[in-house]
Amino acid sequence: MAEPAPPVEDREQTWNRLLSEVASLPGLPGVYRYFDAQGNVLYVGKARDLKRRVSSYFHKNHGGTRIGHMVSRIARMETTVVRSEAEALLLENNLIKTLNPRFNILFRDDKSYPYLKIATHAFPRMAYYRGAVDRKHRYFGPFPNAWAVKETIQLLQKVFQIRTCEDAVYNHRTRPCLLYQIKRCSGPCVDLVTQEDYRAAVAQAERFLLGEPEAVLEDLQKRMMDHAERMEYEQAAGVRDQIGALSRVLHQQSVDTVMDKDVDVLAVKVAGGRACVNLAMVRGGRHLGDRAHFPVHVQDAVMAPDEADPAAQADTPVEAHSAESLQQQAEVNVLEAFLAQHYLGGSVPALLVLSHPVDPALIEALGEQGGRKVTVVHQPREQRRVWLEMAIKGAELSLTRLLAEEGSQQARTRALVEALNLDLDLDAREAGLAGEREEGAEDGAEAGEQAEPAGTVTDETAHAEATSRSAPRHDPLATLRIECFDISHTAGEATQASCVVYEGHKMQSGQYRRYNITGITPGDDYAAMKQALERRYSAAGTKAARVPDIVLIDGGKGQVAMAREVFQALGLPLSLIVGVEKGEGRKVGLEELVFADGRPKLALAPTSAALMLVAQIRDEAHRFAITGMRARRASVRTGGSRLEDIPGVGPKRRARLLQRFGGVRGVTAASIDELASVDGISRELAEEIYRALR
Repeated sequence: MAEPAPPVEDREQTWNRLLSEVASLPGLPGVYRYFDAQGNVLYVGKARDLKRRVSSYFHKNHGGTRIGHMVSRIARMETTVVRSEAEALLLENNLIKTLNPRFNILFRDDKSYPYLKIATHAFPRMAYYRGAVDRKHRYFGPFPNAWAVKETIQLLQKVFQIRTCEDAVYNHRTRPCLLYQIKRCSGPCVDLVTQEDYRAAVAQAERFLLGEPEAVLEDLQKRMMDHAERMEYEQAAGVRDQIGALSRVLHQQSVDTVMDKDVDVLAVKVAGGRACVNLAMVRGGRHLGDRAHFPVHVQDAVMAPDEADPAAQADTPVEAHSAESLQQQAEVNVLEAFLAQHYLGGSVPALLVLSHPVDPALIEALGEQGGRKVTVVHQPREQRRVWLEMAIKGAELSLTRLLAEEGSQQARTRALVEALNLDLDLDAREAGLAGEREEGAEDGAEAGEQAEPAGTVTDETAHAEATSRSAPRHDPLATLRIECFDISHTAGEATQASCVVYEGHKMQSGQYRRYNITGITPGDDYAAMKQALERRYSAAGTKAARVPDIVLIDGGKGQVAMAREVFQALGLPLSLIVGVEKGEGRKVGLEELVFADGRPKLALAPTSAALMLVAQIRDEAHRFAITGMRARRASVRTGGSRLEDIPGVGPKRRARLLQRFGGVRGVTAASIDELASVDGISRELAEEIYRALR
């Protein structure tokens, strides 16, 4: 006989139990976690005094703030006592990354900064690299973006003439390539430079990357004079050209170059319910550019309790809590969250230039986990001040652009709803969202926040997810969901259908889907669309995604008729279907909207915000379909599937093999030794590939 379920507590019982647990907490450093009735993590926090910190949530009236809303939903809490505040910081950061709590400030866990790699070899090569570093090669960076790495590689090519070609290309050269002709490589592949001279150039390049350009310049000048004294005038002229190239580089970057070697400059700006942390990187004394980061749950940062004594807070005059001071506190909270999530568990430079002062305990924790002293400056002078001002301006511009884009997208969404005269019952949606805020009914209330199916999440996907989650919850149109379909093929070959999703005023790339179309007459777009819609909206397909508010079909009457047939068979409303028909002369801006429920065609003005949104979604569906079709077609034509059928050869290794040998024919013709020379291919796997392709 089954045991009876435990009795369900009412809110008063839960509250009394929580107060009892709070009263028994020790006054020691630790980490606390709040859970709702469904077991979802609401918040993770750290404290130097657990009892005082947690009590501030339960013994203060937070009113109708979001923190008050969070407290009203707490059904259970857990605490962990640690030895120091530094340990609490580390544990808090790890739990935030693992649990993804709803009420914490969250940054995308983006550690994929690019590096400049100098590979170990008799004649080392420079390369752009992104991924985990190892001790086998030398890495310089990280750089804020790919452009900064590639620009640095071009600079080093001009000055030091270091090769960038793959080892497979290098090993099979019989004459120098174009880079040698334009003086971007010294030609080690055909013995046009000695190993000693080449290694000296690599060493000078490394010193330059480490921030010692003046020392490199002195060495080059000494070498030039030595060649001249030995009457080796041709070699002296070559060194002279290097000195000239390096001098021009130093002159161009004289404004950015200082004695500081590695510095991170961070500026934060909060406005309009959103925040931006702009990270500028200085490596080897050179300012390499910046990158903007946008967190979610910023609204909670404004009202989050701080570590101060609650009694002292109660004595603070109301006037002291001005809008300016609240924003300042929010910006500090956001900056501290970024420092913890970005640096704890990773590398941190010796100097941080910050726009706001932060908790010294956080900096101490960064230094302890990095094994070095970390210096923080928030009122810099001279060049550091210039860098900080640039970072602050970059944060302001990035945040302004983000708010403008979001405002524009919201206006486009509303314009489309009005143009289509959709009966979405916005008042009911607004009431439902308000009820969610008041009652905390998270499950089911947020119809627009669907769990994503498992799959690879790209940087673009993560950004789209973050933007969607941070959409204002009081906006009823944030739950509007649009799905758009397109068909792509080449003369009937490799037919694919794409489905893209627009929700929360943003394209949700993590929810995109492609469908390989089979079993139809090649080139039959109608049959392809029918198959895609049936697979998407059949009983099996709707497990992954709810039926949207609008289904856009890239096509006219014929495609819409096919969609109507599918929807009638599935019992879905025909009013959802909207076809995007090419206008006169197939000109952009003259598209007309075709409906499946008998409504007349709708022609929108070319400047209409609604038509701009339709075009944006339709173009994204077309892009997604055609890129997938090309990849599938290439796989079919190159016989790539033959490689993927070999155990141990996945997409990455297959791509490396095809890139190295120029296609499956080249892989088939390669010897076992040549196959084993490919990165990631062991000797045993090379033998397996060799046998499988024979």
